[in-house]
Amino acid sequence: MAEDRVVARLRSAGCVFAEDEAALLIKETAGPDDLERAIRRRVAGEPLEQILGWAGFCGLRLAVAPGVFVPRTRTGLLVAEAVRRCSPGDIVVDLCSGIGAVAAAVCARVGGLQAYATELDPIAADCARRNLGDRAGVLEGDLFCPLPDDLRGRVRVITANAPYVPTAEIAFMPTEARDHEDPVTLDGGPDGLDVHRRIIAEAPSWLASGGALLIETGREQVETDLVLLAAAGLAPSVITDDDIDGTVVFGRNAKNVVADRGSVPTEA
Repeated sequence: MAEDRVVARLRSAGCVFAEDEAALLIKETAGPDDLERAIRRRVAGEPLEQILGWAGFCGLRLAVAPGVFVPRTRTGLLVAEAVRRCSPGDIVVDLCSGIGAVAAAVCARVGGLQAYATELDPIAADCARRNLGDRAGVLEGDLFCPLPDDLRGRVRVITANAPYVPTAEIAFMPTEARDHEDPVTLDGGPDGLDVHRRIIAEAPSWLASGGALLIETGREQVETDLVLLAAAGLAPSVITDDDIDGTVVFGRNAKNVVADRGSVPTEA
């Protein structure tokens, strides 16, 4: 099938980047029948990444399966801020890891980490194992539950791209997300912060002195997140990147920093 015909079909279905998507579908499919099936799936609204079986994220090519959460470009800010705050030998935990995108990108940039990724969905966890290999332990379970208890008080960085879309707003999301990603990966409850509350409440018991909790969030939820971080005893701040529409709230465990490091604690 000629590429211009593929482009026309994708564009008529509302694909903004029809030319790029057409080129990928033609390159990645095995013959006309496979291409036709892929085009029909995309026209029906299925995410391109789920059709291809992989997603590009922070320079990596990551395995994706149907129904899993597809990593967004904005989450690159979460990766960048985690990388800034960890060094070889540190313990790093990625909660709600999905296909392991954040953990994989952090481990690719900082070698020698003792990294763990926790994920509730077995299909996403299987993708994470494929994407992380031996660079991180992938543990199936809810948030902190599957982590070894001896990590308490020793984790340098905790990252989380947890669900933060308010329930009432799910219906207005693009069809790629609304109809083809597990609702559990999107729905954050009435104000979008149900899972954030659980993470923030428990994180201090896992963080090392001077360690950091980093959570991707929405701009309209920042103020509540900062209040929650402060209430949990973490020094709160927010980082934004308008170029990729990224927002991350940051809570630093300042407890015992002076005693442990012999210096006045400062914000990273």
